[in-house]
Amino acid sequence: MTKNIRIHLADDHQIILHGIQTLLQTIPNFEVVGSSLNGTTIYDDVSKNQADVLVLDISMPEKDGIEVVKEFAEKGFPCKVIILSSYDDLKLIKEIMDLGVSGYLTKQCAGDNIIQAVQAVANGEEYFCESIREKIFSNATKNNPKLNTYKPNVNPLLTEREIEIIILIALEYSGKEISEQLFISINTVETHRKNIMKKLKAKNTIGIVKYAMNNHLIIS
Repeated sequence: MTKNIRIHLADDHQIILHGIQTLLQTIPNFEVVGSSLNGTTIYDDVSKNQADVLVLDISMPEKDGIEVVKEFAEKGFPCKVIILSSYDDLKLIKEIMDLGVSGYLTKQCAGDNIIQAVQAVANGEEYFCESIREKIFSNATKNNPKLNTYKPNVNPLLTEREIEIIILIALEYSGKEISEQLFISINTVETHRKNIMKKLKAKNTIGIVKYAMNNHLIIS
């Protein structure tokens, strides 16, 4: 039997709260267990209702989303956190992810990504909506002469994130550098590396680099 994912919502607009809740409740194992309209009570609220995931608007009254996350970091995270924001500034995103947040969505893409984001972070993964993920990757590889700028056909079993990590490995980024550049944990990087090797049937990093070169992901 699949365990329900308990979700707490925090946004100062009631209509947005209702819309997100309505969408999430279409998923059988999602359970919205509470909501907050300001930031001051969020920590206590999610501690009491034992939510697994908090969907948090960064622009909250009385105590904004960043302050809430800092409180979580100081007291110990009672749940996974997904940030909703109108901002796509990489410096801000890195600051928030460094505090221990698990996901970041822009409000423009939230409707298309919120279900996948909740499922992913509940499973211990980090999640960015596509526009943010692409912006982070573009920043990590900017001005690199070996990067192929077009998207060739690759193994359909590979995810977009796995393709990005293959490219960074082929560009000689270390696991720690990949972690820092993509704003994800080193454990996440290593999990992706293992999954990539399994999908490509590669025995080591050299096999990953050869794949990147043979499929023109980088310019050799």
